Amino acid sequence: MRLDKFLGHMGFGSRKELGALIRAGRVTVDGMTVTDPATPVDPAGGGVAVDGRPVAFQRHFHVLLHKPAGVITATEDPRQPTVMEVLPPELRRRDLFPVGRLDKETEGLLLLTTDGTLAHRLLSPRWHQPKRYLAQVDAPLGPGDEAAFAAGIALEDGYVTLPGQLEIVGPQEGIVTIYEGKYHQVRRMFAALGKRVVYLRRLSMGPLVLGDLPRGAARPLTEAEVEALYASASLSHP
Repeated sequence: MRLDKFLGHMGFGSRKELGALIRAGRVTVDGMTVTDPATPVDPAGGGVAVDGRPVAFQRHFHVLLHKPAGVITATEDPRQPTVMEVLPPELRRRDLFPVGRLDKETEGLLLLTTDGTLAHRLLSPRWHQPKRYLAQVDAPLGPGDEAAFAAGIALEDGYVTLPGQLEIVGPQEGIVTIYEGKYHQVRRMFAALGKRVVYLRRLSMGPLVLGDLPRGAARPLTEAEVEALYASASLSHP
């Protein structure tokens, strides 16, 4: 692999920026300063360093974001702010994309990745990845609502959802678990029961948990989280 392509994959800048970086003598390969962006390197060899700091090859990147309300789940949009704009500059990559969607006013856990195969597995109902939400609604909740979620709910278009769970934690507040990701599904399930969702936050997806990550903050997944994520999708960690 060319040196500039390797560093580009690792997020060190555009091809033009990397050309300037390399020609300035700030990059070494196996301890030797190189100034040619086309210098061949072994991505798995571990011999590349920038400003004396080793650059370890990573095939895919995964970021956990606490999505705030008011931004859309998209990589770019000419009219509205996107989740990519919420990420700190050091975590932004052109090949990073969100796994599924949270609507504009929904907050909570959003995974962004560069691995399309992983994203497909996480989104497919076939793999039964649980997604948990905290939902607040405009009317009291009761045992009949819990039973409806457990049975599957017929939405306004006739689609019947997979069975899920509703755990009532307050008079008008519940923890919802679903195993698919239809458009505005949680909101539509409550609407079918005559209730409007006034606040919604995703708490977890598969093995990933939002925890105490502040609203609007983002971080790379830990190695343990990455291993658990691939295992939950029955994939080998590349």
